[in-house]
Amino acid sequence: MSYIESIILGAVQGLTEFLPVSSSGHLVLMQSLLGLNEPMVFFDVLMHVGTVAAVFVVYRTEIARILADTWRAIPGGFRDFKRFPQAKTALMIILANIPTAIIGLTLEHPFEKLFGSTLAVGVMLLVTGFILFITGGMLFATKGLRDSDRDETDMTVRDALIIGIVQGFAITPGISRSGITIVTALFLGIKRESAARFSFLLSIPAILGALMLKLRHTAIMPAEMPAQAVGMAVSFVVGVAALIWLINIVKRGKLVWFSWYVWALGLLAIAGSFIFR
Repeated sequence: MSYIESIILGAVQGLTEFLPVSSSGHLVLMQSLLGLNEPMVFFDVLMHVGTVAAVFVVYRTEIARILADTWRAIPGGFRDFKRFPQAKTALMIILANIPTAIIGLTLEHPFEKLFGSTLAVGVMLLVTGFILFITGGMLFATKGLRDSDRDETDMTVRDALIIGIVQGFAITPGISRSGITIVTALFLGIKRESAARFSFLLSIPAILGALMLKLRHTAIMPAEMPAQAVGMAVSFVVGVAALIWLINIVKRGKLVWFSWYVWALGLLAIAGSFIFR
């Protein structure tokens, strides 16, 4: 991998990790266009590390509050988790990631094969487009959901587990993790800004867990590490900008904008898989 290729892929990762358009799907398609035909699973995870760092930067105040409240709540056990709101948020993040981890560990190998299939990515992008499209229709046509004032501290165990389950299936390239978790949180009655915040905070343990899993099974190529490190840095910088932008879009209830782009890209990917096979 050259530095130019790594920079391009890092920029794509940083831009698409937070926008609900599937970063993994874009990386598969970009790697195919650049002639990098072998699935680059370790590099994909490394790019995600750059965007996790972006979450730490943008949500640094919220993360500090969560850690502080959790530290205060631990001595008193579960009861104190209810007294400290942000400690409850930490608990919901942990609970949500349990089904994600189970799904990821169980279906890791079958879904990993999809990283080499532009046809599969195209189909899943169409699914993502549908998920985003419904937010512009029945979701915000329902007054109770549109005017919800529930935030992540009001979430129940059921809410966390449902969001964790749908996040688990976002290991499929072409399914947007941010898109599917934000939309699910909205359907569960979480207000827009809180739905986005919980989705991105939820990504931290999920992505770091995926990294540790891949490190056990992936051979690191020292010669490629400098270029990959540059790509990771680019994904961080672009990720910060993209995350701030998406937060504003979610607040305005305009996730539906992305459905048209995802549908177009999905159809192009499907067509390309037949033309260039």
